[in-house]
Amino acid sequence: MSDLLIPVRGSQAIYGVNPVAKLGAALLLGACLILSIDWVSASVALGLELVLFLFAGLSARRFWLRTLPVWIAAPLTAVTIALYGESSGRVHFEFLFARVSDGSLELALATFLRVLAIGLPSVVLFITVDPTDLADGLAQVLHLPARFVLGALAALRLIGLFLDDWRSLELARRARGVGDTGRIKRLAGQAFALLVLSIRRGSKLATAMEARAFGAPITRSWARESVFGARDWALVALGAAVGATAIVTSVLTGSWNFIGA
Repeated sequence: MSDLLIPVRGSQAIYGVNPVAKLGAALLLGACLILSIDWVSASVALGLELVLFLFAGLSARRFWLRTLPVWIAAPLTAVTIALYGESSGRVHFEFLFARVSDGSLELALATFLRVLAIGLPSVVLFITVDPTDLADGLAQVLHLPARFVLGALAALRLIGLFLDDWRSLELARRARGVGDTGRIKRLAGQAFALLVLSIRRGSKLATAMEARAFGAPITRSWARESVFGARDWALVALGAAVGATAIVTSVLTGSWNFIGA
Protein backbone atom coordinates (compact mmCIF):
# COMPACT_ATOMS: atom_id res chain seq x y z
CA MET A 1 0.00 0.00 0.00
CA SER A 2 2.91 2.35 0.60
CA ASP A 3 3.75 2.11 -3.10
CA LEU A 4 0.53 3.97 -3.81
CA LEU A 5 1.73 6.96 -1.85
CA ILE A 6 4.98 7.39 -3.79
CA PRO A 7 4.58 9.88 -6.67
CA VAL A 8 5.53 8.30 -9.99
CA ARG A 9 7.23 10.26 -12.78
CA GLY A 10 7.68 13.25 -10.50
CA SER A 11 4.05 14.22 -9.88
CA GLN A 12 1.83 11.68 -11.60
CA ALA A 13 0.96 9.28 -8.77
CA ILE A 14 -2.80 9.18 -9.20
CA TYR A 15 -2.58 8.93 -12.99
CA GLY A 16 -1.12 5.43 -12.85
CA VAL A 17 -4.12 3.95 -11.02
CA ASN A 18 -6.78 2.05 -12.96
CA PRO A 19 -9.96 4.17 -13.36
CA VAL A 20 -12.04 1.25 -12.06
CA ALA A 21 -10.08 1.42 -8.79
CA LYS A 22 -10.79 5.14 -8.54
CA LEU A 23 -14.47 4.47 -9.13
CA GLY A 24 -14.51 1.72 -6.52
CA ALA A 25 -12.70 3.80 -3.90
CA ALA A 26 -15.06 6.75 -4.38
CA LEU A 27 -18.15 4.53 -4.16
CA LEU A 28 -16.94 2.72 -1.04
CA LEU A 29 -16.09 5.95 0.73
CA GLY A 30 -19.36 7.57 -0.26
CA ALA A 31 -21.37 4.51 0.84
CA CYS A 32 -19.76 4.65 4.29
CA LEU A 33 -20.38 8.36 4.73
CA ILE A 34 -24.06 8.39 3.74
CA LEU A 35 -24.98 5.89 6.44
CA SER A 36 -24.96 8.54 9.16
CA ILE A 37 -25.40 12.29 9.45
CA ASP A 38 -22.99 13.41 12.14
CA TRP A 39 -20.06 15.78 12.16
CA VAL A 40 -17.60 13.34 13.78
CA SER A 41 -17.51 10.74 11.01
CA ALA A 42 -17.43 13.42 8.32
CA SER A 43 -14.61 15.37 9.99
CA VAL A 44 -12.52 12.22 10.53
CA ALA A 45 -12.95 11.19 6.89
CA LEU A 46 -12.19 14.70 5.65
CA GLY A 47 -9.05 14.96 7.79
CA LEU A 48 -7.70 11.65 6.49
CA GLU A 49 -8.52 12.63 2.91
CA LEU A 50 -6.68 15.94 3.17
CA VAL A 51 -3.57 14.06 4.30
CA LEU A 52 -3.85 11.60 1.39
CA PHE A 53 -4.35 14.46 -1.10
CA LEU A 54 -0.77 15.53 -0.38
CA PHE A 55 0.42 12.30 -1.99
CA ALA A 56 -1.93 12.40 -4.99
CA GLY A 57 0.59 14.24 -7.16
CA LEU A 58 -1.72 17.16 -8.03
CA SER A 59 -0.51 20.74 -8.06
CA ALA A 60 -2.13 23.12 -5.59
CA ARG A 61 -3.48 25.28 -8.41
CA ARG A 62 -5.15 22.38 -10.18
CA PHE A 63 -6.57 21.03 -6.92
CA TRP A 64 -8.21 24.32 -5.94
CA LEU A 65 -9.50 25.10 -9.43
CA ARG A 66 -11.10 21.70 -9.94
CA THR A 67 -12.56 21.40 -6.44
CA LEU A 68 -13.86 24.98 -6.33
CA PRO A 69 -17.49 23.94 -7.11
CA VAL A 70 -17.42 21.62 -4.09
CA TRP A 71 -16.12 24.38 -1.81
CA ILE A 72 -18.94 26.63 -3.06
CA ALA A 73 -21.70 24.01 -2.82
CA ALA A 74 -20.82 22.86 0.70
CA PRO A 75 -21.48 26.17 2.55
CA LEU A 76 -24.58 26.87 0.46
CA THR A 77 -25.97 23.48 1.44
CA ALA A 78 -25.10 24.11 5.07
CA VAL A 79 -26.89 27.48 5.08
CA THR A 80 -30.03 25.88 3.65
CA ILE A 81 -29.96 23.13 6.30
CA ALA A 82 -29.36 25.68 9.07
CA LEU A 83 -32.42 27.68 8.01
CA TYR A 84 -34.84 24.90 7.11
CA GLY A 85 -33.45 21.76 8.77
CA GLU A 86 -35.09 19.91 11.63
CA SER A 87 -35.01 22.18 14.66
CA SER A 88 -34.27 21.09 18.21
CA GLY A 89 -32.89 22.68 21.34
CA ARG A 90 -32.65 26.44 21.73
CA VAL A 91 -33.98 28.54 18.83
CA HIS A 92 -31.64 31.39 17.85
CA PHE A 93 -33.53 32.92 14.93
CA GLU A 94 -36.96 32.48 13.40
CA PHE A 95 -38.62 34.13 10.40
CA LEU A 96 -41.52 32.68 8.39
CA PHE A 97 -40.44 29.12 7.47
CA ALA A 98 -36.83 29.64 8.51
CA ARG A 99 -35.79 28.58 12.00
CA VAL A 100 -32.20 28.41 13.23
CA SER A 101 -31.74 26.24 16.30
CA ASP A 102 -29.02 24.22 18.00
CA GLY A 103 -30.20 21.09 16.18
CA SER A 104 -30.31 22.69 12.75
CA LEU A 105 -26.86 24.23 13.24
CA GLU A 106 -25.37 20.87 14.23
CA LEU A 107 -27.06 19.26 11.23
CA ALA A 108 -25.74 22.03 8.99
CA LEU A 109 -22.17 21.46 10.22
CA ALA A 110 -22.49 17.72 9.62
CA THR A 111 -23.86 18.34 6.12
CA PHE A 112 -21.10 20.82 5.29
CA LEU A 113 -18.36 18.41 6.30
CA ARG A 114 -20.09 15.48 4.60
CA VAL A 115 -20.38 17.29 1.26
CA LEU A 116 -16.66 18.04 1.39
CA ALA A 117 -15.74 14.51 2.51
CA ILE A 118 -17.68 12.92 -0.36
CA GLY A 119 -17.15 15.53 -3.06
CA LEU A 120 -13.43 16.30 -2.74
CA PRO A 121 -12.09 12.75 -3.19
CA SER A 122 -14.50 12.14 -6.06
CA VAL A 123 -13.21 15.20 -7.90
CA VAL A 124 -9.56 14.47 -7.13
CA LEU A 125 -9.90 10.90 -8.38
CA PHE A 126 -11.85 11.61 -11.55
CA ILE A 127 -10.03 14.68 -12.86
CA THR A 128 -7.18 12.30 -13.68
CA VAL A 129 -9.35 9.75 -15.52
CA ASP A 130 -8.96 9.43 -19.28
CA PRO A 131 -12.28 8.38 -20.90
CA THR A 132 -10.58 5.73 -23.03
CA ASP A 133 -8.82 4.22 -20.00
CA LEU A 134 -12.13 4.21 -18.14
CA ALA A 135 -13.85 2.42 -21.02
CA ASP A 136 -11.03 -0.13 -21.16
CA GLY A 137 -11.39 -0.77 -17.44
CA LEU A 138 -15.18 -1.07 -17.49
CA ALA A 139 -15.05 -3.56 -20.36
CA GLN A 140 -12.01 -5.62 -19.37
CA VAL A 141 -12.07 -5.47 -15.56
CA LEU A 142 -15.80 -5.21 -14.81
CA HIS A 143 -16.80 -7.00 -18.04
CA LEU A 144 -19.63 -4.62 -18.84
CA PRO A 145 -21.26 -4.99 -22.29
CA ALA A 146 -18.97 -3.59 -24.98
CA ARG A 147 -21.89 -1.92 -26.76
CA PHE A 148 -22.78 0.07 -23.65
CA VAL A 149 -19.16 0.94 -22.85
CA LEU A 150 -18.30 2.15 -26.35
CA GLY A 151 -21.50 4.17 -26.57
CA ALA A 152 -20.73 5.86 -23.26
CA LEU A 153 -17.16 6.53 -24.40
CA ALA A 154 -18.38 8.15 -27.61
CA ALA A 155 -20.78 10.32 -25.59
CA LEU A 156 -17.99 11.42 -23.24
CA ARG A 157 -15.77 12.30 -26.17
CA LEU A 158 -18.50 14.56 -27.56
CA ILE A 159 -18.96 16.54 -24.34
CA GLY A 160 -15.95 18.66 -25.18
CA LEU A 161 -17.66 19.81 -28.37
CA PHE A 162 -20.58 21.34 -26.50
CA LEU A 163 -18.72 24.53 -25.61
CA ASP A 164 -17.47 24.96 -29.17
CA ASP A 165 -21.00 24.43 -30.51
CA TRP A 166 -22.39 26.90 -27.99
CA ARG A 167 -19.91 29.59 -29.03
CA SER A 168 -20.57 28.94 -32.71
CA LEU A 169 -24.33 29.19 -32.21
CA GLU A 170 -23.93 32.41 -30.24
CA LEU A 171 -21.79 34.01 -32.94
CA ALA A 172 -24.13 32.83 -35.70
CA ARG A 173 -27.22 34.20 -33.97
CA ARG A 174 -25.54 37.54 -33.32
CA ALA A 175 -24.45 37.72 -36.95
CA ARG A 176 -28.12 37.37 -37.92
CA GLY A 177 -29.14 40.03 -35.39
CA VAL A 178 -31.21 37.71 -33.17
CA GLY A 179 -28.92 37.50 -30.16
CA ASP A 180 -28.65 41.10 -28.98
CA THR A 181 -31.77 41.42 -26.79
CA GLY A 182 -33.82 39.25 -24.45
CA ARG A 183 -31.16 37.31 -22.59
CA ILE A 184 -33.52 34.66 -21.16
CA LYS A 185 -35.31 34.16 -24.48
CA ARG A 186 -31.97 34.00 -26.29
CA LEU A 187 -30.59 31.39 -23.88
CA ALA A 188 -33.71 29.23 -24.23
CA GLY A 189 -33.60 29.35 -28.02
CA GLN A 190 -29.87 28.71 -28.12
CA ALA A 191 -30.17 25.76 -25.72
CA PHE A 192 -32.87 24.21 -27.93
CA ALA A 193 -30.67 24.69 -31.00
CA LEU A 194 -27.77 23.01 -29.19
CA LEU A 195 -30.05 20.09 -28.27
CA VAL A 196 -31.10 19.63 -31.91
CA LEU A 197 -27.49 19.84 -33.06
CA SER A 198 -26.39 17.30 -30.44
CA ILE A 199 -29.12 14.84 -31.43
CA ARG A 200 -28.14 15.10 -35.08
CA ARG A 201 -24.47 14.57 -34.32
CA GLY A 202 -25.26 11.65 -32.04
CA SER A 203 -27.40 9.99 -34.72
CA LYS A 204 -24.65 10.36 -37.32
CA LEU A 205 -22.06 8.98 -34.90
CA ALA A 206 -24.29 6.02 -34.02
CA THR A 207 -24.77 5.22 -37.71
CA ALA A 208 -21.03 5.46 -38.35
CA MET A 209 -20.24 3.18 -35.40
CA GLU A 210 -22.81 0.63 -36.55
CA ALA A 211 -21.30 0.70 -40.04
CA ARG A 212 -17.93 -0.13 -38.50
CA ALA A 213 -19.44 -3.07 -36.58
CA PHE A 214 -19.07 -1.53 -33.12
CA GLY A 215 -22.42 -3.08 -32.19
CA ALA A 216 -21.69 -6.57 -33.51
CA PRO A 217 -22.59 -9.41 -31.06
CA ILE A 218 -19.06 -10.82 -30.94
CA THR A 219 -16.22 -10.90 -28.43
CA ARG A 220 -14.25 -7.74 -28.93
CA SER A 221 -10.50 -7.27 -28.83
CA TRP A 222 -8.98 -4.21 -27.20
CA ALA A 223 -6.01 -2.15 -28.34
CA ARG A 224 -4.83 -1.55 -24.79
CA GLU A 225 -4.91 -3.99 -21.91
CA SER A 226 -6.46 -2.74 -18.67
CA VAL A 227 -4.57 -4.20 -15.70
CA PHE A 228 -5.91 -4.20 -12.16
CA GLY A 229 -2.89 -4.67 -9.92
CA ALA A 230 -1.59 -4.10 -6.41
CA ARG A 231 -1.62 -0.31 -6.69
CA ASP A 232 -5.28 -0.40 -7.68
CA TRP A 233 -6.27 -2.73 -4.85
CA ALA A 234 -4.37 -0.46 -2.47
CA LEU A 235 -6.45 2.56 -3.51
CA VAL A 236 -9.70 0.62 -3.03
CA ALA A 237 -8.45 -0.52 0.38
CA LEU A 238 -7.61 3.09 1.30
CA GLY A 239 -11.13 4.21 0.43
CA ALA A 240 -12.64 1.43 2.53
CA ALA A 241 -10.21 2.10 5.39
CA VAL A 242 -11.02 5.81 5.53
CA GLY A 243 -14.76 5.09 5.54
CA ALA A 244 -14.42 2.36 8.19
CA THR A 245 -12.26 4.57 10.41
CA ALA A 246 -14.84 7.35 10.23
CA ILE A 247 -17.66 4.97 11.16
CA VAL A 248 -15.77 3.36 14.07
CA THR A 249 -14.75 6.75 15.48
CA SER A 250 -18.31 8.03 15.26
CA VAL A 251 -19.69 4.95 17.03
CA LEU A 252 -17.07 5.04 19.79
CA THR A 253 -17.71 8.72 20.50
CA GLY A 254 -21.48 8.21 20.59
CA SER A 255 -22.12 10.53 17.66
CA TRP A 256 -23.40 7.88 15.25
CA ASN A 257 -26.73 8.99 13.77
CA PHE A 258 -27.90 6.35 11.33
CA ILE A 259 -30.07 7.87 8.60
CA GLY A 260 -32.57 5.01 8.76
CA ALA A 261 -33.23 5.46 12.44
